[in-house]
Amino acid sequence: MKIASIVGVRPQFVKASVVSRELRKKHEEILIHTGQHYDYEMNQVFFEELGIPEPNYYLEVGSGSHGFQTGEMLKRIEEILISEKPDLVLTYGDTNSTLAGALAASKIGVKSAHVESGLRSFDRSMPEEINRILTDHCSDILFCPTQNAVDNLKREGITENVFLTGDVMVDSLLFNKEIAEAKSSILNDLEIESKDYFVATIHRASNTDNKGNLQNIVEAFQELDSNIIFPVHPRTEKLLKNYGLYDRLNSSVTLIEPLGFFDFIKLMSHAKVILTDSGGVQKEAYVLQVPCITLRENTEWIETIEDGWNI
Repeated sequence: MKIASIVGVRPQFVKASVVSRELRKKHEEILIHTGQHYDYEMNQVFFEELGIPEPNYYLEVGSGSHGFQTGEMLKRIEEILISEKPDLVLTYGDTNSTLAGALAASKIGVKSAHVESGLRSFDRSMPEEINRILTDHCSDILFCPTQNAVDNLKREGITENVFLTGDVMVDSLLFNKEIAEAKSSILNDLEIESKDYFVATIHRASNTDNKGNLQNIVEAFQELDSNIIFPVHPRTEKLLKNYGLYDRLNSSVTLIEPLGFFDFIKLMSHAKVILTDSGGVQKEAYVLQVPCITLRENTEWIETIEDGWNI
């Protein structure tokens, strides 16, 4: 079988690393990288560390509005699918790359499968929520990480070709955790001790595009009496500076460049608490058994809340 896998951002690289390894044992895989994350720290370093095959196609879509990104990806992915004629298109998660891939496949009659199907935050103001819903409703095969995800699809009338598979990001994390522990020197590099710091990640538009929300987060960070290690997403850094908030992060907040997979896994696993608005980081914190505070009104990973590990 010929399978076209579509990736574009960090969490998709992590998931694809374990899926591609298995797929290529029996099938031909065409890897399409949309370029949604396009700088080295957010992109190439993950391919190198996780041993992901070089993409067959790199679309270099880059930054832009949601409509621009999705439209450009849709056009370019469609051209590749018409040329390559795959038997199946495989998409991951909830990004613009995911939606563009699923739409491109459905428009030309190629079957598609969605990894991480059925997740719902029930907040339609989030672009990711719209991407999830639309992708699920135009995909032919739906791979669900949790029973809650299966139940969500059933409530929306989707019951055929739904499979409860577990979570491939967890597979990747468990596979790479010991490697990260051995290879990464991040604690020594930052001169920090295990369980003596917080880790923060902020990138959601609901926080970064809202000056009031971002200001509240900065003020909360200032009030904490623990060292906070904050790998800053390029877009978050730009908006912190635009709002005049960047210089207000005091000496207890250590701002660093985005990290590779091994460094970030080790940094999280030794943290006292994780502060995040990322869905993937919530899940990684849960698997690593590090308490998590989610800086959002809701989460698609309700299991982490129900189990008392995430607030």
